[in-house]
Amino acid sequence: MIRLRLYTTLGCHLCERQESLLALLLQGEYNLEKIEISDDEALIERYGVRIPVLADEAGEELDRGFEPPRLAVWLAERHWLDEAAWQRLNAGESEPREEERKPSGPRPAGRRYLL
Repeated sequence: MIRLRLYTTLGCHLCERQESLLALLLQGEYNLEKIEISDDEALIERYGVRIPVLADEAGEELDRGFEPPRLAVWLAERHWLDEAAWQRLNAGESEPREEERKPSGPRPAGRRYLL
C-alpha cells in the first residue's frame, strides 16, 4: 500500500483537483492522509502559498501536483504511474469532471481558509 500525505486546507480547489488527478493516475492502492495546514502556524508558514503539496513516505514533496505533467513525472519516478490512464488523459478522454473539483458541502464554522 502506497502511503501519501496531502498538505491542504478547506476550500482549496487546486487540492481537490490534485486529489482527482491522483485517483486517476496512481496505479495500485494508496492511503492519502490529508494534513489540514490552517490548524498549525508552522504548517501555514511552510505550506501556505505552496498547497497542495503531496509527500511520499520518504518525505519527498511535490508542489503544484494539480498540473498533470508534474504529477505524472513524480508518480513515474516512483513507479506508481498508471501509464494507460496517463495516455487517456493526454488524449483528453479522462479529464477529471468539474463536479469532482467542487466542494461537496458547506464549510464548517470556525476554520480559517487560505485562498
